[in-house]
Parts: sequence; C-alpha cells; structure tokens
Amino acid sequence: MEVRWLEDFMALAKTRHFSRAADMQHVSQPTFSRRIKLLEDTMGATLINRQTLPLSLTPAGEVFLDMCERITRDVRDTREQIASLEADAATRISVGSTQGLFSHFFSGWAEETGLRERLEINLKSINWVGEDFLDALDNGEVDIALCYWHDDLPWKHRLDASRYDWLTLTDEQITPFSICQESGAPRFSLPGSLEQPVPVIAYHPRGFLASAILAKLGRTRPQAHLLPLNENTHSASVKALIKQGFGMGWLPYRMGEKSEHFGQLQRAGDERWDVHVEIRLIRLRQPRTDDTLNLWNELVTQYA
Repeated sequence: MEVRWLEDFMALAKTRHFSRAADMQHVSQPTFSRRIKLLEDTMGATLINRQTLPLSLTPAGEVFLDMCERITRDVRDTREQIASLEADAATRISVGSTQGLFSHFFSGWAEETGLRERLEINLKSINWVGEDFLDALDNGEVDIALCYWHDDLPWKHRLDASRYDWLTLTDEQITPFSICQESGAPRFSLPGSLEQPVPVIAYHPRGFLASAILAKLGRTRPQAHLLPLNENTHSASVKALIKQGFGMGWLPYRMGEKSEHFGQLQRAGDERWDVHVEIRLIRLRQPRTDDTLNLWNELVTQYA
C-alpha cells in the first residue's frame, strides 16, 4: 500500500468531495478517483459511500480513517524524533581517539571537563595508527584527535603550527610490565642479557608508542636485551598477551591494574625504563565549524 493512498483517503474524508480532494492532492479528479478505487480494491472493502451528498464513509471507511490518523501521528512523531537526533548529532564534535586512550582515559576526562554530551567518538578511529589521525583531520573524518605525542615520533614534522593547533592535557607514564611469579617477582624483567634476552610484546612501528620506547631504550644504561615476539597496534592487545605470560611489555601505567583471571601485573623494571609521553588534543587551525572552535576555546580556558 502506497503512503499517498493514505493521504488521498484522508483528504477525501476531510472534504467529502472528490473534486476538492483531488485539488488538495494536486492531481486530476479522474486520477484521484482511480487511486481511491485502487485503495478500496487493495483493502477488499468499500470505504466511501458514493450515494450520499456530501460523500460519507462506510463503517469500514471509519475504521480505515482511524488507522490513517494513527499512522500519520506516528510518522510525524518519528520524523520529529529523527530531526532532533540529527540536530544533536550535527552539533556534536567528532573525536578520533587511539584505542588505549578511548578505553582508559576519554570517558573520565570528558566527564571531568563537563563536555561529555558535546563529544562523539568516531569508533572507526580506534583502529587507526599514527599518522592516520592527522589524515582524518585533514579529510574531515573527525574534528579533534585525541592521541599521544612525543619528540621521537619519526613524522612529528607533520604537526605544522600553520595547519594544526594542539593542547596538552596531561602526561602519560608508559611502564614495563610482566606477569608475576608465585613469589611476587616479575616473570620477566629488564635489562636481560645476550644469553637470555627478555621476550617483549612490541608495538606497531607506525604507532605512537613504539618510537618512544625505542628511543628510551637507546638512551638507557645498561643496555636492554630484548627478543620481540610480535607487534601490536593496541595497548589492550599488548596487555592481553602480557597477562597470558608470553612476555613483558610497556603499558600506560593506569592499565596495569589487577586482573582476577590472570593475576596482578608487576613492574618489569625500575623507573629508569619508564617512558613519558604527552596526551594531546589536535585540531585544524581553521576548524570546519564554529562549534569546534567554541569548545576548543573552553578547553584552553580550563587548561590555562
């Protein structure tokens, strides 16, 4: 059944006159009459009593009119709800976030700043790696990127101040962790040796943390001897493999909490092996919407 048939019938029920109803629907009277007849054939009942002047509805027509009015109300209400949702979505700021920051930082930070209802995570972003976040800003996939930053990123030159603006929210401590032995000591610990290198769960080289960790290892003495087992994009994947006892790895410190299933993680080295990075928000210097700029200015005031 076509929606226009319902509209035709309601126009006829209102005017009780084929010619005036046809005018309301912007069609010729013969066309309108054929559509009403098709409607009656589809319903298998006579809906209009054509023997009265003005026209009247049959009992079946009265029932059908009630249904039309209910459907019309439902469609109107649904349209208003959708419009409201679309309006809300249009005013929200799209945020791209690394998987680790999305899982253990974003929600708490957004609530603390009072901006939670104005921000919307682009869930595709948790699978992006490194420079993907700047690409997403450039092509309009997100308004703001939430990511790590440090001076050892091989592509840090891309963060050109003439194109981007950024705000440092806090520092993040990246700590080496290992699963514990029964004694409470870490199963794997730095620095290892040539004869017994430490198995390590590494990060993808295009990501934010791999280059920071490698630079730290290059500056730290004694030299660490590591046996990389694999490369992972996300901190959660690194953590899962550490907890299953495959090796040690670096995690944001707040992710090293107790796990009832695998036991508690333990430091795999003292503070000299800790890596410090920034948590940054990055946006285009010329944002696409005033909403983004207004929110950014609020954040700058909070962090001043």
